[in-house]
Amino acid sequence: MKKPRFDLGVRHLVAAGLLGFVVGAFVVGSLGTMSWRTLDSQSARTATIKPAGGGIDESHSPIVETPAPTSGRTGVIPSAAPEAKDLASRHLTIPVEGIPQDKLVRSFHDARSGSRVHEALDILAPKGTPVVAVEDGTVAKLFNSKAGGITLYQFDPGQEYAYYYAHLDRYEDGIKEGASLRRGQVIGYVGVSGNAPKDTPHLHFAVFRLTAEKHWWEGTPIDPFDILR
Repeated sequence: MKKPRFDLGVRHLVAAGLLGFVVGAFVVGSLGTMSWRTLDSQSARTATIKPAGGGIDESHSPIVETPAPTSGRTGVIPSAAPEAKDLASRHLTIPVEGIPQDKLVRSFHDARSGSRVHEALDILAPKGTPVVAVEDGTVAKLFNSKAGGITLYQFDPGQEYAYYYAHLDRYEDGIKEGASLRRGQVIGYVGVSGNAPKDTPHLHFAVFRLTAEKHWWEGTPIDPFDILR
């Protein structure tokens, strides 16, 4: 009597099942690997385009020493930007008489009270040391503020940039708004007016690119250290 073919059919079914299991596991594993690679790639792209520092903070005035009623801050310009290179190529005069380049200390990113950033260069010198115009231009504004004390805003010849001199002891005689300035001309004297420490006379010097409106209080700050060095 012939043996029933039941065992052979079972063997075929078992073999087919095992083969299906192996193929299924391979497919699932491959899909899993592809999914993780896709996620890793997306994460890498996301990390690449995410703004450093959490983006631009437009809650403060560009020049922290001024009582600006509005803010035109658009972010700090890197030293490699065309604006900084343009100003550096002008070989601006150091705004405090007798201070050499190697005595300048970077302080643009220093923290200040109220979560503010300095956005300027402090140049220490004895009280009464002459402060000079860094290049030709015009006096855009003479201003006395609680923070900056006795200050002067100068526009460059093309009215693209503004130079800000703060904590002055006094202005030079004859300095008035709208007056033309020459490079190296004395405009005032180092002091401790405003919120400057009374035992640390210095010039608070800032530079910013003006907006289209040409407001003396409004613009994009640029690190003076990179320009004067």
